[in-house]
Amino acid sequence: MYESLSSLVLISVTFLVAGMVKGITGMGLPTVAMSLLGLVMSPASAAALLVLPSFITNIWQCLAGPSMWALLRRLWPMMLTIVLGTLWGSSLLAKTSPQLSGMALGIALLVYAGYALIAPTLRVSPRFEPWLTPWIGLTTGIVTGITGVFVMPAVPYLQALNLDKDELVQALGLSFTLSTIALASGLFMHDVFKLHQLGMSTLVIAPALLGMWLGQKIRVCISPRRFKQCLLLFLAALGLQLIIRPFM
Repeated sequence: MYESLSSLVLISVTFLVAGMVKGITGMGLPTVAMSLLGLVMSPASAAALLVLPSFITNIWQCLAGPSMWALLRRLWPMMLTIVLGTLWGSSLLAKTSPQLSGMALGIALLVYAGYALIAPTLRVSPRFEPWLTPWIGLTTGIVTGITGVFVMPAVPYLQALNLDKDELVQALGLSFTLSTIALASGLFMHDVFKLHQLGMSTLVIAPALLGMWLGQKIRVCISPRRFKQCLLLFLAALGLQLIIRPFM
């Protein structure tokens, strides 16, 4: 599937664009890559390609900050249930038809885009956090396992915990890193992620990192808020297309 030059170019351009989005907004590489690749291949195959570029870009984000151990002490129930939920959800991704898993991906994109466009201001009370945190992690893990998208509902929940900017970026990196590892493990356990796919996953690291560098340069020239709005509308349109494709 990946041997043809046209496929290689398409995949490389996808990760270049996804990397640019991450460079401009600080997140979104898996979401953009899954949404674009989902148009030309099954979500399971797209998720396998995400493993290395997502891991490398997120581990840097995860380690860039002084709050790692404090965040782990606070959020370990969420991180544990993210892993458990992703491992379980990946079994559904492996067994579900590409049409149904594509529809699930489309629904996840629409929900995320709709939430982010509305951008409600949420705050989680400290007294609710101990019991709510593991359920958010489990739900995020299941959604990640089924769709390959890491953002819902972890991102809005972490934003609602009143973390400072650096802590939020690091917490997101921690969540995304563990999601990537768990997704790769789940796909491997269910014989979806093949070792030979590491070659292609390795090749797309370069365009992803180049895209991040370009995105950081572009960020100083444009409004990140306006760019994010356009991106979310684009993701919503892709999600809608994935949902209706089986009926066309």
